[in-house]
Amino acid sequence: MDVEGTILVGETFEPVEGRMVVEDGEIRAIEETATDSSKLVVPAFVNAHTHVGDAVAKEAAVGLSLDEAVAPPESLKHDWLEGASPAAKREAMGQTLAFMAQTGTARCLDFREFGLEGARLLRAAGAESRVDPFIFGSDDPMVLDVADGYGASGANDADFAEHRAAARAADKPFAIHAGEPDATDIHPALDLEPDLLVHMVHAESEHLDRVHTTVALGTDNVMLNPPTMFREMAYTAKAFDVSPEQVLRMATRAGASILGSDAGVLEPGRPGRLLVLDGDSPNLSGAADPVAAVVRRATAADVSRVVLPSAPSS
Repeated sequence: MDVEGTILVGETFEPVEGRMVVEDGEIRAIEETATDSSKLVVPAFVNAHTHVGDAVAKEAAVGLSLDEAVAPPESLKHDWLEGASPAAKREAMGQTLAFMAQTGTARCLDFREFGLEGARLLRAAGAESRVDPFIFGSDDPMVLDVADGYGASGANDADFAEHRAAARAADKPFAIHAGEPDATDIHPALDLEPDLLVHMVHAESEHLDRVHTTVALGTDNVMLNPPTMFREMAYTAKAFDVSPEQVLRMATRAGASILGSDAGVLEPGRPGRLLVLDGDSPNLSGAADPVAAVVRRATAADVSRVVLPSAPSS
């Protein structure tokens, strides 16, 4: 497969006018050459924080506090998940993964509630999707037999020392929410030596001094947020003092690196997971900076093609 246009190459996303060759799921060559194509070729996204099972309760938590909406074990979210059938939850997960694929996401790091059942449902949904979910399981440490890692809700919710030890013994990553409602759970979370911290919105210098971090973007809860990285990138670029290149890296390479993957970069030898945008669309036409256009302006309506592995035939 050949793709022509302006290709955002390497870790720095250097715009290169030319042609990319992808064979057997791998980028074989990127050739700088004149082209009439106005396409923008971008690495596929990695969504570093999702709860795709919450798709059974879209917009159900509008107007509620954080505790009322999602806090375990009693919240609207958990009531909806308890009440939904396994078939309904799997269908909702599958639809959400399909939307991610349409909008250029190749992988998501998902916090899957409800233990073995939740992990198995997402594994089944992922087997039929072009998006590859990395599953952070919950509840009993035995979930690690199915899940790719363990995902804790927060250090103030329970003692997760046993779960951390189980993840380490299984050589799988341990992730935990921290600093979401306030800062009180950050030091206890850091004491667990997690591989991934989620949120940290209330982190202060004393916490950050303990962290060596790669910042990645995620859309979080599907109840309230559609899992499109376009919206996440645009908000980040406009709300914080970061460059478009830094934001695009947060949405691609950073999430992949958390998983130990070499994806998220367009270079020969890397995985051929990519997104093609119509640079001549009414929205993107005339953009002076292709990287800024992708990060600050692009939407799902600008997607021309998404190249991801095919889902297995049923």
